Amino acid sequence: MSSSPDAGSDGSAFWQVLASRRMCRDFVDERIDDDLVDRVTEAAFRGPAAGNTHALDLVVLTGSAVPRYWDVTLSAERRDAFPWPGLLVAPVLVLVVVDPAAYVERYGRPDKAHTDLGDDVAAWSVPYWFVDGGAAVMALLLAAEAAGLGALFFGQFDHEGAVHRAFGVPEDRRSVGTIALGWPAPGGRAPSGSGRRGRPDAADHTHRGAWSAPASDR
Repeated sequence: MSSSPDAGSDGSAFWQVLASRRMCRDFVDERIDDDLVDRVTEAAFRGPAAGNTHALDLVVLTGSAVPRYWDVTLSAERRDAFPWPGLLVAPVLVLVVVDPAAYVERYGRPDKAHTDLGDDVAAWSVPYWFVDGGAAVMALLLAAEAAGLGALFFGQFDHEGAVHRAFGVPEDRRSVGTIALGWPAPGGRAPSGSGRRGRPDAADHTHRGAWSAPASDR
């Protein structure tokens, strides 16, 4: 089990962590020290937040709360055919929760009122609570990778309400998803069917100056 690498002056350690990060779907049944869990989850609060809104909460599930989560989200019928049984032994599950109303309240204050985003959630053409929540997820995933842990981010989808009720999440909050954390089993980072599609070539998706040249310049 590795510890966090020391960043070199050229940032090479960061690039190594970024390049090696993979979703993990198979864990060993081994506890993670509380201090390490705290250090990894704290990284989620280092991401950007529109208006510095501070509307992110994490619900960290360990011990008996973990099988309770799976009881809520994975029926016995589905569990029998579940393709990743090693995921169910991950010792930590983190619910990533955001507060849309906090963004409305923040952007209704004098320094942000000119945006007209303080009227209602519907005023936001881009729901930045999910944008910022995604940034928090990535920060946590990178911290887990740097610590030698395996991690998997997955959605709650139609189980969101049931998960919130089971773990006392306020009704006005939204979940970005769940992150499983644990020590990876051998082969646990093998790509899924989606993962086997590979990563995109940045050069094919980076548009400099404009997406394409204006018609008058063609």
